[in-house]
Amino acid sequence: MFKKLLAFFAAMFLVAAFAAVDVNKATEAELDGIKGIGPVTTKLIIAERKKGEFKNWDDFVTRVKGVGDKSAAKFSAEGLTVSGAKYEGPAAAPAKKADKPLTEKAKDAAVTTKDAVKGAAISTKDAVKETAKDVKAAVTPKADAAKPAASAAKK
Repeated sequence: MFKKLLAFFAAMFLVAAFAAVDVNKATEAELDGIKGIGPVTTKLIIAERKKGEFKNWDDFVTRVKGVGDKSAAKFSAEGLTVSGAKYEGPAAAPAKKADKPLTEKAKDAAVTTKDAVKGAAISTKDAVKETAKDVKAAVTPKADAAKPAASAAKK
């Protein structure tokens, strides 16, 4: 009989250990018992809960500093609930508007801009070539200018 009673209490303990802990009703000790929730997070949760109960997981994640989607998923897997609900991921983001097709005027402007950029690049390239020729000519001494100096040196 003693073994049956002991087994019953052990089973009750295991059930209690895996029971869901509602964030709006949990004591400080129960919150600390959730893996991943430490004393600092527990105090933040209790402080926010005093302002008003958490309506849902989004409200919980928004109000409790340091808790994001990943940690909320971990807390839920460990048995934490908000108003009896498990965490099901972040709320779906609003659908993005589809890009409007370009009008003919916009297409023409894009082509004109592309041609202008290409023309400017060619002009810049030509200007660089001309400048390089001028610099080379200025630096390179002419052969004719060197001859009189050489003949003067022989005398």
